[in-house]
Parts: sequence; C-alpha cells; structure tokens
Amino acid sequence: MDLSVVDLSPVPAGGTAAEAFANTVAAAEQAERLGYSRFWVAEHHGRADRLAGTTPEVLLGRLAAATDAIRLGSGAVLLNHYRPFKIAEAFGTLDGLAPGRVDVGVGRANGSPAADRALGTSRRVENPNEDHEERIRALVSHLYDAYPDDHRYGELSVPRSGESPPVPWVLGSSPASGEIAGTLGLRYCFAGFIRPGFAERAFAAYREAFDPGVLPGGPDEPTGTVAVNAVAAETDEAAARRRAPAEAIYKRMRRGDLGDSTPTVEAAIDELGGVPEPTPATLDADEWPRSVSGSPETVAGLFEQLADRVGVDEVMIQHTVPDHEAALESHALLAEAMDPDSRG
Repeated sequence: MDLSVVDLSPVPAGGTAAEAFANTVAAAEQAERLGYSRFWVAEHHGRADRLAGTTPEVLLGRLAAATDAIRLGSGAVLLNHYRPFKIAEAFGTLDGLAPGRVDVGVGRANGSPAADRALGTSRRVENPNEDHEERIRALVSHLYDAYPDDHRYGELSVPRSGESPPVPWVLGSSPASGEIAGTLGLRYCFAGFIRPGFAERAFAAYREAFDPGVLPGGPDEPTGTVAVNAVAAETDEAAARRRAPAEAIYKRMRRGDLGDSTPTVEAAIDELGGVPEPTPATLDADEWPRSVSGSPETVAGLFEQLADRVGVDEVMIQHTVPDHEAALESHALLAEAMDPDSRG
C-alpha cells in the first residue's frame, strides 16, 4: 500500500507563518526520504493564526525546489473561489518547476462570511454540483490544451514542462464529490477525517458513475485514495496521548469554537478530561473513526482495514500534532508501519 501526506502548515504556539512553512518544507523533505508517494498542501482561509496554508500554488513552488522525486500537489485548491484558467496557469508553472510530478487536487468549501466576501466568492450558487463539475472540466481542458481551435478559449495556453501535465484529482467528503469524480473519469480522494461516515457511499457513487476518457489526465479505471487523520508512536498508549489534540479540536468544532491555536498534548488531555482510549486494532464493521492512532503494527492493520472498505491502495495521512518533531517521528513510524525498511 502507498502512503502519502497532506500538510496544513499549522502555526506553532507563539510562532509565525515563517516557522510553519519551514516545518512544511522539512516534512516534505522527510516524506521524500521515507518513500512517501506524494505530499500535498492544503488551502484554508481566515484561520491564519492557526493554519498558514492559504495558497498551495505558492507553497508548492518552494517544495519543488526542496525535493527531487516525490509528487507534489494541492489538497485541495478550493476551486469555487477562482477562475479555472488562473489555477491552470499556476499549476502549469508548477509543472515547469517540478516536471512531471505535480498533482492538482481540487475541491470546494466556503470559509467564514468575511473570508468569502474578501475572496469575492458567492455563497449562493443555484446548482452547486453542476458549477463545480463545470469548473473542473474547464481547469482540465486548460491544463491539457483540450479546447478545439474554434472554442472561445482555444487560443489560450498555459506553461508546460514538456513532460506529463499535472494530474487532476477530485477531492471531497460526500457522495456528491464521488459522483462528480466518476462522471468526469478522474482520480478521487475522500477526506475521511471530515465526514468518515460517508466514505463507503462516496466511493460507491464514484465507481458507479466512473466513465473513463471523458477528460484527459484521468485513469483507465477507478483510482482513489482515502485521507485519514492518523498518528503513531512506539506504543498504542503513547499514540493515544499524541492523538489528544485531534480529539480536542473535534470537540471544539462541535461547539463552534476552534480556539486560537492547536492545543498541546497536555492541554488537550485537560480539555478532554483524560487521555483518549487507544484505537482498537480491529474496528467494528460500521466503525470509521475521525482519527486513529497506534504503534506501527496497529496502524498498519487499521490502514489495511479502512483501505479495503473503500477499495483503494493508498492512504493519505493528515494529522493534528502540535509539536513538529513529534509529527516527524509519527511520519517515520507510519512509513515503517507499511515498509519496515523505510524508517529514517
């Protein structure tokens, strides 16, 4: 099974965006050394005090300079905020900086009302699924120069490396996103840390709708990955402590208060009223946790269970670990979980 990473560029407590980005670069360099398949960076708006990752297309340029072989991409560009041609130009440029190893993962999400106003994004779209599908069609058509000469965009072009263009992925957390990915014949990534209960339905919708060859850049058969909030430590008990910040943040989200920063492990344990229970090595058939933790052996088994449920051969790791060194250690252990020779 392949492993990948999506990084949110969290701002360290009392730190700055510069430190957050330096940590992301270090994580990408480590992921390449450990043999991870791809390293994606996220887009969030209006949360810069906690998450510095607002512009994947900028940060990916820095990662292109820091790496040589690992695939780099967005997890995701929020396409509802932008015109597809501009995103195509940005990722065409990235392809020129990292030839043949760029993924363009696209999704959609609204931020706070203030953030959407500042971005000029309408919060009321008559047919949101149709709008999202059309934006993705346009983006891929620009990237692959697929418009005919007599089309109103036929004379436009984007920068290219001369190798394979950026590979399009549809990202989402609902059956609707899976259906869109399938209808367009593209790769699909499900965000299992957002709405895990929809994972199996989303992949079922994806496979049922899959139509190869609709757009360039798609696979011949359904191809996907599932993103999981996961953290590892030497023992299941130590990993459960390391998972506490993720559980505390989910608890905050339920009450509508994300706080000013990611809590430390100790602060999270205080918020939760105790250390979370270790994730069981075997999940119930209907159980899909928002976050998982464990020793390398436990996590390897959990990844196999979750991947088997949705029929994928890749897991993408997202984490909420406030201490950078602990996060890197977790990534090393997760790599070891799937490949015992990868630790380093």
